Amino acid sequence: MVSSTKDDKQPPRGPLELQHKDLPQRPIWQIIMVAAIAAGVQFGWALQLSLLTPYVQLLGIPHTWSSFIWLCGPISGMIVQPVVGYYSDRCTSRFGRRRPFIAGGALLVAIAVFLIGFAADIGVSTGDKIGAPTKPRAVAIFVVGFWILDVANNTLQGPCRALLADLSGSNSSKIRTGNAMFAFFMGVGNVLGYAAGSYTHLYQLVPWTKTAACDVYCANLKTCFFISIALLVTITVLALALVSEDVFVPEAVDKTHGKQLVFFGEMFGALKEMSRPMWILLMVTCLNWVAWFPFLLFDTDWMGKEVYGGEVGTGPAGALYNRGVRAGALGLMLNSVVSGLASLCIEHLTRWMGGVKKLWGGVNFLLAICLAMTVLVTKMAEAQRQFTTLPDGNKTPLPPNSGIKGGALTIFAALGAPLAVTFSVPCALASIFSNDSGAGQGLSLGVLNLAIVIPQMFVSVLSGPWDALFGGGNLPAFVVGAVAAAASGLLAFLMLPSPPDEEVLARVSGGGMH
Repeated sequence: MVSSTKDDKQPPRGPLELQHKDLPQRPIWQIIMVAAIAAGVQFGWALQLSLLTPYVQLLGIPHTWSSFIWLCGPISGMIVQPVVGYYSDRCTSRFGRRRPFIAGGALLVAIAVFLIGFAADIGVSTGDKIGAPTKPRAVAIFVVGFWILDVANNTLQGPCRALLADLSGSNSSKIRTGNAMFAFFMGVGNVLGYAAGSYTHLYQLVPWTKTAACDVYCANLKTCFFISIALLVTITVLALALVSEDVFVPEAVDKTHGKQLVFFGEMFGALKEMSRPMWILLMVTCLNWVAWFPFLLFDTDWMGKEVYGGEVGTGPAGALYNRGVRAGALGLMLNSVVSGLASLCIEHLTRWMGGVKKLWGGVNFLLAICLAMTVLVTKMAEAQRQFTTLPDGNKTPLPPNSGIKGGALTIFAALGAPLAVTFSVPCALASIFSNDSGAGQGLSLGVLNLAIVIPQMFVSVLSGPWDALFGGGNLPAFVVGAVAAAASGLLAFLMLPSPPDEEVLARVSGGGMH
């Protein structure tokens, strides 16, 4: 065992492991209580994915530029989590190391959700005109709230996962159980969030949310966020009240100035010394997320525009678009159910497919096929679209037939299987490949995170202008995603080394990256 002074010079995960290793094990119910916070967090994430892109366009940000707002997720994931993790490891508060950050993150989420939900109302009260195509003050309020929300979620999740490890002590079985319960509650939050987003009349529970500045769709989003706040605050208060932490007393007072720079220096230094298997893993992961992010960003918008034929705004076309968005939220709920079930079967699927590289390569080809099928569903919807004539003589499209809707929802559901693998396998492989270079798991996962957030930033910046170049729809970005998924599958099949199956299965069954 190395000394505590040397521990501070190790990758960030090393000190964490040494600090929680000798902590007493807690009862399993305490681990479950902390893991349940993931349901509240993921409820908000599900609402972001299903409802916020259409809401942004309703406020007046064009489709071409709405993707830039989503840059906050990868930026905060790359910066906020390492910084928060560093300080939560060394927090000497009388409330414990992790609980102050969890409580602060939950409070920031509540503030951010209030700003987002009331952006239209605040904008009109400060000078925006009702019915104007662009509402600059509302957009400014929304952007501030959205960025706070992403930072808050990253502030909350990191210490929550670390607290699970602290409560588990050195018991690897409890650590795996904690990870499994965290993933389970993420699935619960996803299903609840997508179900709420797909329900048409939810705003009637809080009828005062509908105002002159906030239509039915906006009021429904507002109500969803109120439910999100209530769920997260209730679970967080219960968890923090029932689960205590010991005060952290550092063994020695060291100079910590500049340690964040040391962390990032070690991360980029590891990039120079990485083994060939790790580089291949990063390439496969990078292409994998280039494929995923366009669909995660514009899936409900695709349902509203291309499948249902609606348009952002008011009137019959706006109502049809909103119906499509709600159908997309239902599709995302189906996706979450399939993903949760598939995550329980990854160990068996790996054995059945003959290895983890074949499993990952195979589901990447499934991802490519599903993204390519969005083109077929869109063209069929356009070819079979029927119209009705309004009393004023204008024609408006009717909703697609059940076959088209069923095809679109099937794509959502089928994508649950590759999503489950994406959330589990790369993390397990990074842990194995990093052993050759002597890097700790914390550092290897930090490097792997770069292969996730950089593609997200790339897609966020380029998907809007790319779609506008080809007519303003979502299909061009989906086609690029299909090509990237196919390339990722080929790399996984042909170049990704095959590690010992028992190591992969042990790590995958213990919980993946989410």
